[in-house]
Amino acid sequence: MTEIKGIIAAMQTPMFEDGSINEAEMRNQINREIEAGCDGIFCLGTNGEFYILSFEEKVRVMEIFVEEAKGRVPVYAGTGCVSTAETIALSKKAQEIGVDVLSVITPYFAAISQDELYAHYKAVAETVNLPIVMYNIPARTGAALAPATVGKLADIKNIAGVKDSSGNFNNILQYIDATKGKDFAVLSGNDALILYTLMAGGKGGITAIANILPEIMVSIYQKYLAGDIEGAKEAQSSIAPIRDCFKYGNPNSIVKCATNLIGYPVGPCRKPFGMVGEEAQKAILDTINTYYAEYKKN
Repeated sequence: MTEIKGIIAAMQTPMFEDGSINEAEMRNQINREIEAGCDGIFCLGTNGEFYILSFEEKVRVMEIFVEEAKGRVPVYAGTGCVSTAETIALSKKAQEIGVDVLSVITPYFAAISQDELYAHYKAVAETVNLPIVMYNIPARTGAALAPATVGKLADIKNIAGVKDSSGNFNNILQYIDATKGKDFAVLSGNDALILYTLMAGGKGGITAIANILPEIMVSIYQKYLAGDIEGAKEAQSSIAPIRDCFKYGNPNSIVKCATNLIGYPVGPCRKPFGMVGEEAQKAILDTINTYYAEYKKN
């Protein structure tokens, strides 16, 4: 199975103003992330606006990612849906297309127990032969994967990892502890915690900031591997200003706005989401310009 590790770009779904998918720019962004040195590319995650795409659109996005990656790096795809049946259907389609790794978010909106979460993931795992990375983002879903549940699920052969976007580093530590000694990858879904996850025994991160500053995100992992912990810490802390821009709105919208402002036409988020005011745009652009000024200085 694909080894789950490193910097995995949580990629956006480029769109035209009418909300239709911009396939040409999607291919351009795939190549940009691969050329920057990312260890994997991830479609249909939170930044990919999976929640507002139809089943057919998700299939097309996966086809484009697999076609354009051409086996250069693993393709991760978000196939989690509210129902187990639809999650299985989309996961089977992903396997048929040639996706390498599945990311399965917890079911959302309705309250769900840990036993129900266990049964859901087990059912999905039994229907595909691909590695599955579970996705914990309780602030968006209302469901939290408990460390004990993750530990139990890690015993299922193709449940290969978990991405934690809770923002709680202690939760990451508990996931690492609950899966110790198992062939299992704990990934940070919070860009600010990637290095510290690696240092604690995790395997890397799935990162939204890679859409804006892919080389910096890649350098965190590369410097860590090289034993340059101080350099890795410097790279990790350098993304704080752009992350601070998340205060201006939905992080998905801010990341897409920033990517547009640096010259890549990924377009708007699909309505009703994505409105970023002029004040926020100016602040984002000013922040981006500091990175480019620093880059030129060095």
